[in-house]
Amino acid sequence: MKKEILVRDIMSKAPVIVKSKASVIDAAKEMKTEKVGSVIVVENGKPVGILTESDILKKIVAEGKDASKIKVKDVMSTPLISISPDEKIEKAIKLLGKNRIRRLPVIENGKLVGIITERDIVQFSPLFIDLVEEWAKIIKERIEYERSETMAGRCEECGLITDKLIEVDGRMLCEFCAEL
Repeated sequence: MKKEILVRDIMSKAPVIVKSKASVIDAAKEMKTEKVGSVIVVENGKPVGILTESDILKKIVAEGKDASKIKVKDVMSTPLISISPDEKIEKAIKLLGKNRIRRLPVIENGKLVGIITERDIVQFSPLFIDLVEEWAKIIKERIEYERSETMAGRCEECGLITDKLIEVDGRMLCEFCAEL
């Protein structure tokens, strides 16, 4: 029997944080310096939201606003969708897909302990593919699939990159979105 893969096994353990009162320009500079696509927003040491590149593009740049005059708390995504480090990786994938997000802060006992991203999962995927196949066979509600009938690419519903896209009503979906 294969070992279950938990979020803690593949999460990044040093997420970048900013205070909610920081300006968006300062948060963007931090993202650039740290080479990340998001920062976790904290108030009084507690994670309260996330600011992503997408938030900055849609809520600041596309609106022609001045990022140096807007506080992170005014444009961050909230409530924070998060996961425990002890959850199975399958739950992280489902949360990412269901909520159409690419990053999940990892919280344990109210404290931020990491972040798991779509990229973390994709980089881990060579080892993960066998587990997903085994899991799909065990759970009867899963859509059965054959490798020969699937293709690689980005799911048109959740955006997850996978080598197992399934055609459903003319759309290419990952196995998790296809079952919905």
